Amino acid sequence: MILYTLRCSHDHHFEQWFSNSAEYDSMKAEGGLACPECGDKDVAKAIMAPNVKGAPAAAPAPAPAACTPGGCGMCQFAGQH
Repeated sequence: MILYTLRCSHDHHFEQWFSNSAEYDSMKAEGGLACPECGDKDVAKAIMAPNVKGAPAAAPAPAPAACTPGGCGMCQFAGQH
């Protein structure tokens, strides 16, 4: 199912569900779309902003391992923390 925002030639906006984009194309070609407010059959898709989720945030870098019991200078992260 796909929801389109439609607009008639009188600038009335309304929404309508379709099984797919081909169903919209078919109804448009047959004159089967009409504005519910004024009955105008000159109907087209209105500009819509898609509702898209952003990409998930990247995982933070792992924290360096704790110093060895010998203290700083003896581990692989000496001078980095």
